[in-house]
Amino acid sequence: MTSTPTIGVLALQGDVREHLTALAAADAAARPVRRPEELSGIDGLVIPGGESTTISKLAALFGLTEPLRAAIADGLPVYGTCAGLIMVADKILDPRSGQETFGGIDMIVRRNAFGRQNESFEAVVDVTGIDGGPVEGVFIRAPWVESVGADVEVLAEYGGHIVAVRQHNVLATSFHPELTGDHRVHELFVDGVRAAG
Repeated sequence: MTSTPTIGVLALQGDVREHLTALAAADAAARPVRRPEELSGIDGLVIPGGESTTISKLAALFGLTEPLRAAIADGLPVYGTCAGLIMVADKILDPRSGQETFGGIDMIVRRNAFGRQNESFEAVVDVTGIDGGPVEGVFIRAPWVESVGADVEVLAEYGGHIVAVRQHNVLATSFHPELTGDHRVHELFVDGVRAAG
């Protein structure tokens, strides 16, 4: 792989543009992904925040659910933020009717665990593997991780709850680093994509 990996951003819903900007700042070639055929030629994928039930429905509508499950199971590096964390969970504690995930991390997550939209907040979070001090986390109707399997690495906690995890090539955070201008979490992911390639 070249030193500039090509990383897709799942562009069904959510803050796609902000992730494209953050990935470019982390020395990746970033492009939106909306159709199964656009998965070919990417070295990694970001699943942005938004609404996990909407992402689940749109992924099924666009024929992306099974191709994404297969790609993740085959080792495609993926980074999910907020709703993206829910989408890479193997299990949701309180799923909406018919809600599905892509899987990839052996964890159980709780949707909207930190509260409603008007209870959104920012907080500093110490993330294992990131130098230079804590990152600013933006929590918007954020989930948290209830429990993880033995192979899952917990990278950060906030308020006694797990908010960042990694298993093999899949990284996930409850918060939105793409909204802060601090691109170190994206750099961590891009470095992981290079290492996987």
